[in-house]
Amino acid sequence: MERVADDLVRKTIVGTAWFIGILAIALFLPALTLAWWQAWVYLVVFSASCIAITAYLLKHDPQLVARRMRAGPQAEKEPSQKVIQTVIAVLFVLLFIFPGFDHLFGWSRVPVWVSIAANLGVVVGFVIIFYVFKANSFAASTIEISDQQRVVTTGPYAVVRHPMYAGALLMLACTPPALGSWWGLLLIVPVIGALAWRLIDEERFLVANLSGYAAYREQTRFRLVPGVW
Repeated sequence: MERVADDLVRKTIVGTAWFIGILAIALFLPALTLAWWQAWVYLVVFSASCIAITAYLLKHDPQLVARRMRAGPQAEKEPSQKVIQTVIAVLFVLLFIFPGFDHLFGWSRVPVWVSIAANLGVVVGFVIIFYVFKANSFAASTIEISDQQRVVTTGPYAVVRHPMYAGALLMLACTPPALGSWWGLLLIVPVIGALAWRLIDEERFLVANLSGYAAYREQTRFRLVPGVW
């Protein structure tokens, strides 16, 4: 059991390091410079948030970390989700690459206070995701039903049916201005569409396969944003 835990910690550390390294490349390579303070601040904020949440989960819910390690289109079992995850992955990468070109060519002029406020929004998005993880140990990266899984109706799930997507959407929407890019906000439109596509397809799967989810859907009215949708 200790060996399994050690392997999980090692794989998590390596995976997190690779992810942060790839993120840094996606940010700075299109900009063709390291002299970009918004990217450095964002990278620190994003990395620190990821590391803090991961460290907490490794200590308190390693099984959730193991579930989250299985991610990406290739890990999905539903054919529709393989397509959706591919679209989301492409949009996710573009969301980090495009601000680099914006910085290179000087298309946007974002005030310093807006970038700082947007970074705070990124943190709030991660905080929402953290509370989702605390409430739901079955919040895997893929659409699946695990043994002993139940419908979670407390915490952020009492507000909207997909609070993790709500937190992720806030974090992603704040990313372009945090990086000093107004034009990058245009990518949020297809991101919203892709997330909506994913959660609607996910609900179809959960209603069919998770006992009690249909009743929960009737009880908790809004999917993503309270009072809106």
